[in-house]
Amino acid sequence: MGSYILKRLISAVPVLFGITVIVFLIMSMIPGDPATAILGSYATPENVEKLNRDLGLDKPLVQRYFIWLGNMLTGDFGRSFSLNRPVLDEILERFSATLVLAGTAFVLCAILGILAGAISAARQYGLADKLITLIVLIGISIPSFFLGMMMILIFAVKLKWLPVSGMYAIYGGGDLPDLINHLIMPASALAAVATGVVARMSRSAMLEVLRQDYIRTARAKGVRERRVLMGHALRAAMVSIIPVLGIQAGFVLSGAVYIEMVFQWPGVGRMLVDAILKRDLLLVQGGVVFVAACYVLFNIAVDVAQSLLDPRIKT
Repeated sequence: MGSYILKRLISAVPVLFGITVIVFLIMSMIPGDPATAILGSYATPENVEKLNRDLGLDKPLVQRYFIWLGNMLTGDFGRSFSLNRPVLDEILERFSATLVLAGTAFVLCAILGILAGAISAARQYGLADKLITLIVLIGISIPSFFLGMMMILIFAVKLKWLPVSGMYAIYGGGDLPDLINHLIMPASALAAVATGVVARMSRSAMLEVLRQDYIRTARAKGVRERRVLMGHALRAAMVSIIPVLGIQAGFVLSGAVYIEMVFQWPGVGRMLVDAILKRDLLLVQGGVVFVAACYVLFNIAVDVAQSLLDPRIKT
């Protein structure tokens, strides 16, 4: 197992290297001058030239990339132009909020999706199967940001059951119940599409397993149906479900960008949008690379979990 994990970590190195190249090139090709955007009304030719020299933007593109990459490998992601603080400090501070939102959405989509898929497969062509299929289809079809805005309109504006935005109440609050109260709508909106995808995959995987000979043998021996479904079928189906969970983890992490904007959640996604608008290159580059690295590491963890269920994967 140790050698398998090491191989997966080594294989992730060129992926991360490619991500840094793509992010750096895209940010370098964006029209406009960062120094002019930073200086604003003080953007005289002399000031722009001086700031470009101070920020290292006057150097050739390749030299700038390797300077940035070398600093980043030592843990120095640079300093944010707009916030005047280290990029890594800002990312880590914001990432905790994103992790709460994306983690809650992922847990919801995993539990509800697998449960819905298992019930749908166990009651194939029945009323429960048709109802779950309809709900899943609606969930997949509605964009998360639109669902979030509709939830705000209904549950916050009309019914006044839940807060409109933010992570905590502006005055008072700050405890766990307050966090949960603010988390219900954004986490539900973010998890809707992922839950539908997981449910459909779980249903297909369960149906395939339920047709196997050993399932019929277990039923013929008088094993209780609940044990057949949960102890035999679902465990075997998880080998096919886990990779889908890994993909959906990346979806909820990237989808947190627009959900954070809709609900004004103080996470990495909102930070990246603000940084793009302010042309804060180092903050955008550092944030994207950090999120991409988390996604790659999570996929490695998913592969390891899958190999534990199916040892053939390691060979």
